[in-house]
Amino acid sequence: MAQSKKKWTTPPAARHVIRALEDAGFEAWVVGGWVRDALLGMPRHDIDVTTDATWQESARVLSTAGCAVYETGTAHGTVTAVCLGEPIEVTTYRVEGTYSDHRHPDEVRFVRDVREDLARRDFTINAMAWHPERGLLDPFGGEKDLESRVIRAVGDPQKRFEEDALRIMRAVRFALRLGFEVEQGTQAALRRQAASVADVASERVGKELDAIVRMGKAGRALLDQPEVMCAALPELAMAYGFDQRSVYHIYDVYEHIAHVCNAVQAFTAGLAGPELQWAALLHDVAKPVTYSEDVEGHGHFFGHPLQGAQMAVDIMRRLAIPSEIVDETSALIRWHDDRIPATPRAIRRLLARFSRVSPGREVPLAYELLDLCRADAVSKCPSAAPWASALDDYTRLVRQEAQREPVLATRQLAVNGADVMRVCGMAPGPGVGMQLEMLLNAVMAGELPNERETLLAWLSA
Repeated sequence: MAQSKKKWTTPPAARHVIRALEDAGFEAWVVGGWVRDALLGMPRHDIDVTTDATWQESARVLSTAGCAVYETGTAHGTVTAVCLGEPIEVTTYRVEGTYSDHRHPDEVRFVRDVREDLARRDFTINAMAWHPERGLLDPFGGEKDLESRVIRAVGDPQKRFEEDALRIMRAVRFALRLGFEVEQGTQAALRRQAASVADVASERVGKELDAIVRMGKAGRALLDQPEVMCAALPELAMAYGFDQRSVYHIYDVYEHIAHVCNAVQAFTAGLAGPELQWAALLHDVAKPVTYSEDVEGHGHFFGHPLQGAQMAVDIMRRLAIPSEIVDETSALIRWHDDRIPATPRAIRRLLARFSRVSPGREVPLAYELLDLCRADAVSKCPSAAPWASALDDYTRLVRQEAQREPVLATRQLAVNGADVMRVCGMAPGPGVGMQLEMLLNAVMAGELPNERETLLAWLSA
C-alpha cells in the first residue's frame, strides 16, 4: 500500500509541530511506533516526527512557533521539541551507511525523500508514516503485515540484521509483545545472524531482555528463539540440551527453565514482579557448572542455588538491570531449593532473611519464593508436582506471621546499641552487634517478648 486516507485523531502537539514546519515550507510526518500502535488500536505514547528540514531549520521554526527546543541528537539530525507540554522528537530524513561493527552506522546522510528514510527502518510495521491530511504512507506493506500478524524486515533481512544486530532482539520482542509470528525469510536470517548479538553493547541487550522478561514472555522466547536467547545470555547456552540424568526431571536444564518461566506466569496470573520473572529465568543457570554424577550415573547439582545466585548478580549487572531487582532476584535464586520446616519459627527466619535483603519487602518476597518453588515443582516430573500443593501450608504460615508483624531485624528490637553498651559496660564494636543478634534470635524463637524491660533484664543477667 502506498498511501491511504485513514481517519485518526492526531495529537495536538504533533499537529502543531507538523503545521509549523509545513507553514515554513518543509514536509513532515508522524512515524514509528505511534503509527503502528494506532493501526492496531493500541494505546499510543511517544510521538516521533520526521521532516526534510535540517535540525537547525527545525529548531529555528519550532522555537518561533513557541516550542522549547533541545538538541538531543543532532549528530543524527534530532531535536526534541516540547509543544503544548508534550515532548516530540523531530528528526531529519536520513539514510545510514555501512555498519562495520554491527552496532552503529559508519555515516549518516540526510536526504529529501521520506520514502528513503522509511527504507532504512527495521521492520515493515515500523516503516510507515502518517500525516493528518495526506493520511498513511506505507511503501513496504506494513499495514498488511499487521493484519497478517507477522514481523517482516524491510528489504533484505540478512542486510537489516548485519547492519544492526540489536534488530534481532527487537524482532523477538515485537513478536512476543504483539503475539505475531516472524516471517519465514526474516526468521531464517534471524537464526543465521543470532551469534552477532554478542557484538551489541550489553546494556542494549539488557534493555531488550528486560522488556521480554517483564512482559512475562521469557519462557516462550526460550522455546521459540533458542539461538537468539543463547546468544543474548551465553550462560544459558550451556544449559541447552543439558541432560540432568535425574528421575526427578523429564526436561533438560534449558527446557526446564522455560517451563518454570511459563509456570510462574500461570501461578501469578501474569502479575509476577520483575525480580520473580528474572529469578525464574536464571534459577538453574549454575546447574551445568555444578554437575556431578554418582556411581550409578545419576546427576546431581550440589550448591547450584548459591552459585546460581552469584552468577545471576554477575549476569544482571552486565546487562545493567536495576540493582534493587538484582538483589531480590539473587535472594530468590539462593533460597529456591531450600527445604525449610513448615513451622512459624522457620517462616520467621525466612522473612528475616528477606528483610536483610530488602527491608519492608520480606512478605512479598516470601510469597514470590513460594511461587517460584511451585513453578519449579510442576516443571520437573509428574511425581514432583504434588509439592506445589504442599506449599499452600507455607503460604498460610507466611500470611499468619505477616498479620502478627514479627520482629525480623535488630532495628525493630525494643532496645538498641546504646542500651547494650550502657547495661553491659561495652565499648562500641562488633560485640554490641553480637548482643543484639542474640536478642533478636531469642525474640524470633519466642523465648523472649520484645519488651524493653525484659530485654534490659536479659542483658544485665
